[in-house]
Amino acid sequence: MPLGKRMAAEFVGTFWLVFGGCGTAVLSAAFPNVGVGFLGVALAFGLTVLTMAYAVGHISGCHLNPAVSVGLVTGKRFPVSELGAYVVAQVAGSIVAAAVLYVIASGKPGFDLASGFAANGYDTHSPGGYSLLACFVTEVVLTFMFLMIILGSTDRRAPAGFAPIAIGLGLTLIHLIGIPVTNLSVNPARSTGPALFAGGWAVAQLWLFWVAPIVGAAIAGIVYPAIAQEPQLQRAQTAAAD
Repeated sequence: MPLGKRMAAEFVGTFWLVFGGCGTAVLSAAFPNVGVGFLGVALAFGLTVLTMAYAVGHISGCHLNPAVSVGLVTGKRFPVSELGAYVVAQVAGSIVAAAVLYVIASGKPGFDLASGFAANGYDTHSPGGYSLLACFVTEVVLTFMFLMIILGSTDRRAPAGFAPIAIGLGLTLIHLIGIPVTNLSVNPARSTGPALFAGGWAVAQLWLFWVAPIVGAAIAGIVYPAIAQEPQLQRAQTAAAD
């Protein structure tokens, strides 16, 4: 598949992830009287990945996440020469999704970006007031586990066709753990779009949501092949579907 087409698929897939997940957080999580809450937001993020894995996984591998792409590079599943192109497409999809979400959300009287616009944060901007260290560890560990799920479920020795389900449910579980800590990222692209619109503190704290997920993903890319004795021929351009 030509790189341009795969970049387009990554753009669309990441757009859906950010619009669906962050859109649920901004528009539905605390809807008057009855909102979907943390559980609904966690499920929304999981569903975006699950649906896009089946929609574009056969085109681009459905990474939708610079950290996933990095983890696949270190795990020898994806060529480093294409990493930059995938990251550009993912970040662009996130920014456009955040822009569309802003247009919709700002159409409601009383809308205020000060509420955070689903941006990730630490210390006083952590939903639960968690420290920088706690937030860093959370993002590293949860991204590590997310990549372990991805690498394991897309291993050619794993049952075929079920990877999107495992990955989508895994992302849901990860959000249930991490939303109170950082609003959960595990995805630098997901963090970038909302942060650019929230501005101020969100942009200042964005560094953590690039560094920590990439560290966790890179470690998983080394650990999984080491414990699974993964054959080298498995280098593939699939992350969420096989």
